[in-house]
Amino acid sequence: MKKSAVDILKGRFLISDDSLKNWKFILFVAFLAMIMIASSHSVDKKVHEIAKLNDEVKELRSEFVDLRSKLMLLKMESNVIKKMNEKGLVSSTEPPKKIRVKTVE
Repeated sequence: MKKSAVDILKGRFLISDDSLKNWKFILFVAFLAMIMIASSHSVDKKVHEIAKLNDEVKELRSEFVDLRSKLMLLKMESNVIKKMNEKGLVSSTEPPKKIRVKTVE
């Protein structure tokens, strides 16, 4: 047991006669580690992008609600009448009449 631990610490398993299988395994593990690191970085990048987009959605939703409430105030009949009076237009006292168009075939 002591001799095998010393051989591992000295790196003899990398230069022995059957070291090719050890090198293949080491390269395979290193390749898997690089793939894992790249995948982790990709996931982190996507998480940050999702958080940024969620903040943008909240901001746009807030802006939408604010603009909708302003529009509701502008569409109120009293505000429309006030704006038209400022421009010199008044409400009609007669109800509107329907215009009928007859088509000739």
